[in-house]
Amino acid sequence: MEGLEVSIVNFKEVLDLETLRFDSDYFQKKYLQIDKEIEEKAEYFKTFSDFELSVDASAFYPSLEPYYGSGNIPFLRVKDVDTHIDYECCIRIPEEIAKSKSFKTLQIITSGDIVITKGGSIARVGLIEKETAVTRDLIFLNSSILPEQDYKFLFLYLLSSISYNQLIRSSSMTAQPHLTITLVRNLKLFSPSSDFKKLVVQTYENSKLLLDNSKKQYKKAENLLLETLGLKDFEPSKETVNIKNFKESFFSSGRLDAEYYQKKYDDLEVKIKQNSNFKLISQIRTENFRGLQPVYVENGNLDVINSKHILDKTLDYGNFEKTSLDYWVKQKKARVFKEDILTYTTGANIGRTQVYNIENKALASNHVNIVRLKDGYNANYIGFVMNSQIGRMQTEQLSAGSAQAELYPKDIDNFLIPIIDETKQVEIMKFLYESDVLKKQSEQLLDLAKTAVEKSIEENEDIAINYINKKLTELKINIED
Repeated sequence: MEGLEVSIVNFKEVLDLETLRFDSDYFQKKYLQIDKEIEEKAEYFKTFSDFELSVDASAFYPSLEPYYGSGNIPFLRVKDVDTHIDYECCIRIPEEIAKSKSFKTLQIITSGDIVITKGGSIARVGLIEKETAVTRDLIFLNSSILPEQDYKFLFLYLLSSISYNQLIRSSSMTAQPHLTITLVRNLKLFSPSSDFKKLVVQTYENSKLLLDNSKKQYKKAENLLLETLGLKDFEPSKETVNIKNFKESFFSSGRLDAEYYQKKYDDLEVKIKQNSNFKLISQIRTENFRGLQPVYVENGNLDVINSKHILDKTLDYGNFEKTSLDYWVKQKKARVFKEDILTYTTGANIGRTQVYNIENKALASNHVNIVRLKDGYNANYIGFVMNSQIGRMQTEQLSAGSAQAELYPKDIDNFLIPIIDETKQVEIMKFLYESDVLKKQSEQLLDLAKTAVEKSIEENEDIAINYINKKLTELKINIED
């Protein structure tokens, strides 16, 4: 029995379960401990029905797909929800379609409502900030009917490890775990004193303010780049015809598809060449290759970077996959070093690019491209350009594939990079650095709020309050609007 975890439960407890679960996963000690903590503080726990909240989801509408990207109502999918809602990159659908009788069970929710992912990456939580349509893979709560402090605290509780473990435990264990509305409705909800809620919510609001300021600094960097290149108010041409002779087309590019030769790409190239020195990636790099598919190892000691870890404005350093350190030797062509430029090469977020800015050893998976630059070029500036509107348009032009878009190393070699004045590069890097600092401070405060909720349940409110105040003193974070 050495090394095994054993839980002893009464058979009657199993019979009382709505799920009739009898598998060992359901009775892991961490879940039983949560049951005990909830039972000991039963007076502080309620249900969705106690708050008069509904738990619902949309119907499945494959017929919506032709409208993707052609409207103004955000249409959230699982990948758009991970603590914060990715409103910048989510697809949009027309308001008149979203609210038409043809899609009457497509749910439109509002600011203050909460969503939980029920398929794919389950139990992610997001707080809605504007009128939003949701897919069938998201469960939503009409929490906007609650006072603002209450729905924000509920959101923070749902982000806690105690709520997460309840949701994971209740998930349907099929080929791919998923949450069901019926079981989510049984979730136990923590409702402490109003004073404690106020302190935790204020910590979250400061976190959100820092995150908003981080986005503003990033936007300043984007604007400075575009202004320098005369692209600030650039409107891509919508002309559908562009005449090229053979020498200008297939002879030089090898491409015969009309999309590649759209005039908007010529317009972008002209602007770059007029307002900067410019280089192709092939001229400024030493390496350009894709990673390799790793063998994942639970509790491994070597990080693996997947395309999902390349976020819109940063790498998801805290959630890399793991493999064995042995693969550092076995998969030399997948090695990632500090200041390598990593690009998402396959699927939905093709072209997203971020720079690896830590010293830890890591490998890249087969859907991540690695560019390593020659001396004298700023990897963070080049990566930023590749991730900007300038890079995204070139991704759109250069990527290949019909069913699923692909960006190959040979395509990335053809990216045209504007090399602007060094003082402008330094100014852009300053904005990016400030954005990164603010984002990390925001994450620290959000973690503080979640941990305080957990401490209040596991211990008591006084300990949680002291913990918040002590940490705020240690962090010395300056909150400015």
